[in-house]
Amino acid sequence: MSSQLTLIIAGVFAASAALTGLWRRLALADGLLDRPNARSSHSVPTPRGGGIAIVLTMSVALIALSVTGMIDTRLAIALGGGGAAVAIVGYVDDRRPVAFASRLAVHFAAAAWAVWWLGGLPPISVGTTIASLGWPGHFIAATGIVWTLNLFNFMDGIDGIAASEAVFVALAGGAISIAARDPTGFAACALAAACAGFLLWNWPPARIFMGDVGSGYVGFALAVLGLSATRAYGTAPWVWIILGGIFFVDATITLLRRVARR
Repeated sequence: MSSQLTLIIAGVFAASAALTGLWRRLALADGLLDRPNARSSHSVPTPRGGGIAIVLTMSVALIALSVTGMIDTRLAIALGGGGAAVAIVGYVDDRRPVAFASRLAVHFAAAAWAVWWLGGLPPISVGTTIASLGWPGHFIAATGIVWTLNLFNFMDGIDGIAASEAVFVALAGGAISIAARDPTGFAACALAAACAGFLLWNWPPARIFMGDVGSGYVGFALAVLGLSATRAYGTAPWVWIILGGIFFVDATITLLRRVARR
């Protein structure tokens, strides 16, 4: 199994890097550019939508991991189906603006899909207590998924930040899951490889950005992986939240300040 996993991860990394480079050329030719504004960290128009490479390579990896029996088919369906919906609405939004309400509806539908396929939010560890939140827990899980994917979408325009954060959280969370004998870790490592391949092009100064198609998908995938890991060990939500803590808190506070200022 270790050799199969190594082969899949190496293939995902190489394919993601190659597809990102190809998409960059296509985006430049098509004029699909992220143009700087008052809130931008970049100063020149930069191609966007490169996250499609992450989506495609991760989708193939999920199929491979499922077919070889390395991950539960339910995880592949939860992440693959919901992730596809998030990526599609993100791709459309990259091409032309989609109404916020419409995007949010798709995000919640994708989150509900993932939560349903994973059997809802399992009992979680709160200190020395095992807490089962029931139906409210399922709603909290779906809301957490939507919040996470929008945080990554919000932070994508800064060179390397979203991709490097995703690599760290997925790789560390994956390692912890594998140590806990949770197959979720294999999918997490594949996501880290896909993001690392993209990061070769996104490292400062960024030559391409994820775009909504990739940033939303990555945030969705990380949240779903954290939920999946909770089925194996009840402390998983806290582990994944801590791993992304600085990123989540920074983006959340920034968003709340913007809301307060209207």
